[in-house]
Parts: sequence; structure tokens; C-alpha cells
Amino acid sequence: MPLGTDYAGQDCSLAKALEIVGERWSLLLVRDAFLGVTRFSDFRRRLDISKAVLTQRLGSLVDAGVLERRPYQGHDAYALTSAGEALWPAVHALMQWGDLQTSPDGPRRLFRHVTCDADLHASGRCPACGATPPARELETRPGPGARTDPPTNPLSALLRSPHRLLVPLRDTPPRDGS
Repeated sequence: MPLGTDYAGQDCSLAKALEIVGERWSLLLVRDAFLGVTRFSDFRRRLDISKAVLTQRLGSLVDAGVLERRPYQGHDAYALTSAGEALWPAVHALMQWGDLQTSPDGPRRLFRHVTCDADLHASGRCPACGATPPARELETRPGPGARTDPPTNPLSALLRSPHRLLVPLRDTPPRDGS
């Protein structure tokens, strides 16, 4: 018998949040949306996820108001909504926790507060201004714990260079020149 997808009977904010982003792949889709992945085919290539599962997960994130679907050059593109962007501190905290547990060489990704030109502390705060900046004010680059083997896809290769969060990541130039 498959596991349910809800936490019926749980009157808990964490349980309600997990109903939205707790399914396998959902937080990885949100992470990739922060990194600038927007196209279905790019999510699929970067995560090596089946079309059926990707369609279902993207649909559930759109239905929950975490992502919105936008037309882009004859296809759908996905972007975080304000509710999705509000997940940034939780996504960052989970990434930091994962690094502490599994990366003896240090964080796999570093995040720099562009306004202050300072790397975020593991807590998500900027040491220069003391703020917890929103994702829109951050740039990411590989950290000391990042893999050094050749990336498996062009989008991962692009993320070997500094990249502003929420800026669409494109391995091919748009057809309309924009």
C-alpha cells in the first residue's frame, strides 16, 4: 500500500508545509528554481527525473502557489511566486545542514550578498549588514566542498561560475534574442 500524501489529523504547521514541499523531488525543484532553472526540459535534465513525476510535482507546486507557470517561447516556464521565494531561508538552512552532515571539505555552494559583497554566514545572515537577505540579492558559486569532476549537464556546468539567484539559467541562447 503506498504512503499517503497528507498528514491527516496533524494540526501542525510543519505537517502542512510538508504536504506542499515534502514529496520527493519537490524541494529539489524549488532549489533549482532558485538557481535559475525555469524550463521543464532543464529541470528534467538537471534532476534526471521522469516526465510523469516531474509533471506531477510541478503541477502540485503550481497548485499550491509555490511556482507559477508562464509562457516562454511556445513552452511553459516556471518561476517562484512570492510564497515560493519565502522558502529561501528554509532551503538555505537545509542545504547548510546537509553540508554539515555530509561534506567534510566545507559547503558545496557559497552564497554572497551582492549588496554588501559578503558571503552569507551558515545561518543565512550577511556578516556585513546583519540582514537575512532575500534570494534576489544573492549570488551563488561553488564552495570548497563542490565536486570537481566534469558536470553531467550544461546547466550544472554553468553553475560552476558565479550566478545570481532567480535569474534564468540558459544553456542555449533564447531564439528571440532576449
